[in-house]
Amino acid sequence: MRLIIASNNKGKIREIKEILGSHFEEIMSMREAGIELEVEEDGTTFTENARKKALAALELVQGDDVAVLADDSGLEVDALCGAPGVYSARYAGEADHDDEANNRKLLNELKDVPESKRTADFACAMVLARHDKPCLEAVGKCYGLILHEPRGEGGFGYDPLFYYPEFQASFGELSPEQKNTVSHRRLALELLCQKIEDEKNM
Repeated sequence: MRLIIASNNKGKIREIKEILGSHFEEIMSMREAGIELEVEEDGTTFTENARKKALAALELVQGDDVAVLADDSGLEVDALCGAPGVYSARYAGEADHDDEANNRKLLNELKDVPESKRTADFACAMVLARHDKPCLEAVGKCYGLILHEPRGEGGFGYDPLFYYPEFQASFGELSPEQKNTVSHRRLALELLCQKIEDEKNM
């Protein structure tokens, strides 16, 4: 079985290859597979968005020996009833991935929220789509707290504001290798691996 990842993000593809490599003969990005695709992420959950991307990409490829993996992820803040959620990339407005504006808005929304109420999680949904088989779906979550100001120059998005208690550091202060050992994406991929194994053993 060949796997096409519905992404061209090199870091994401490297991590997926590392975790899922033993389950597929070949793993490639959309660009490597010759696929160009823009999908409107208008679902109400990360899983809905990931499923929509996976199925849209699957429609563009032929053969029973190919699968498509798509993901969607974001930040869920308890004090904000789960916001920014599926709007994480465009929380501050229509511009996608304006990290500085998104972080500024988040801090403003939480300015009167005490330390004990600033709990949050990064969530990632993974959906594996195949022809003539049901989708396999998994959600991984990494739990932490939202800081009062950014810490660290690494990562992207909300990483400098997301404090991970186990490492006593923000995601922005961790190396990519450290972050990847506990990230929501890794947890989702590991759960998906288990579902692939369970399906084989049925």
